[in-house]
Amino acid sequence: MSTVLTFLAPPPGFAPDVDFRLDDIDGASGLYAMSSTGTVAAHRLFVLDAAVYLPQYHPEITDEQRRQLKLETPEDAVVLVVANPTLDGTTVNLLAPIVVNVSTGSCAQVILEDQDWPVRAPLEPVAA
Repeated sequence: MSTVLTFLAPPPGFAPDVDFRLDDIDGASGLYAMSSTGTVAAHRLFVLDAAVYLPQYHPEITDEQRRQLKLETPEDAVVLVVANPTLDGTTVNLLAPIVVNVSTGSCAQVILEDQDWPVRAPLEPVAA
C-alpha cells in the first residue's frame, strides 16, 4: 500500500520537496520507505511506526504543533521515526519524529523541545 504525505515545510535536508510517498516494506509491518515525489531529486529514507517498534516512546507534541497539523485527538496522529541502518545496527531519531495527520496526510518533522530523547537511539529487536 502507498500513502501520499505532504509536509508543512520541507524536512531538513530535503528542500524544496514537501510531497512524499510512504510505501509499505513487504514482510515488515510498520516499516516504510518514504520517497519524495518531486522532480528536483529523488530522496528516500526509511521510517518506522513508533507505536509498532517503540511502544514505550510517548513524545509530547506542543499545542502549536497540534494546531499546525490540525490534530483534534491523539487518534488523529501517527508518529513515525527516521531509521538509520548502519553496519553496527540501526538507530532511530527520537528527538525529531514525523507526526502525520492520518485524515489529511499532512505532516511535519517536529523538534521535541525540553524533552530528553536521543537523536541516535539504538533500535532494539521487537519481540514476536
